[in-house]
Amino acid sequence: MLPLVHAIRYVTPLREGGSLPGIVEADDLGTYVVKFRGAGQGPKVLVAEVIVGELARRLGMSVPDLVRVELDPVIGRSEPDEEVQDLLRASGGLNLGMDFLPGSVGFDPVAWQPDPETAARVLWLDAFTSNVDRTWRNPNLLVWHDRLWLIDHGAALWFHHAWSAAKAAASRPYDASDHVLAPTAAGHLRDADKALAPQVTRGLLTEVTGLVPDAWLDPTDAERTLGLDTPDALRTAYVDLLLDRLAQREAWLPADAV
Repeated sequence: MLPLVHAIRYVTPLREGGSLPGIVEADDLGTYVVKFRGAGQGPKVLVAEVIVGELARRLGMSVPDLVRVELDPVIGRSEPDEEVQDLLRASGGLNLGMDFLPGSVGFDPVAWQPDPETAARVLWLDAFTSNVDRTWRNPNLLVWHDRLWLIDHGAALWFHHAWSAAKAAASRPYDASDHVLAPTAAGHLRDADKALAPQVTRGLLTEVTGLVPDAWLDPTDAERTLGLDTPDALRTAYVDLLLDRLAQREAWLPADAV
């Protein structure tokens, strides 16, 4: 499982994110950017964060360490912002923390560029996981110690919001026209595919889905009607869908010269 820490102080909200993540201090003396289960998008965003973030890590990309954050809602009593208070009250229990990288800066493609191979690998990952949120407007990338770090994968795996229609997602093309790294990756995407696709196995996907806490995989009524009535059944559904998508990557892999 992901390491477990306990929140001891809510520091400040990060209003750049639509889900109102916040900086939180924990009992391991660490500082984390926390996404809360009580946010409007619900726990499926946290599921996507774990699956895609940990998959990226195992494929050799830089991702801040992820932890489970146990939150007592009373931590928000002293917060003057009513929106934050409501969010913390709705987020008791397990939330997701991402290691805060002090001194990191948001990715600016004008000021700094990764090498083409790294850019192509990130683009391949986003295409594979249907991540629609790595655009010029919102890169969800940090630069820290002269390395590119991937953050915020809550918009990936969008198919899990409607499992009844998920089968079509396996072959759906990925539109890379607005991807922030597409120009840098051009000409290198096929090499990234050759390097990464063989590493994505059932065993690897089972490993990363196994890191998702049961508390975030509480089946909805619609999922139960499809036989996805337990956390393990949902984990298997993620694995099967991603393996199906991997097998059909000629249908979704963007053209190499984007």
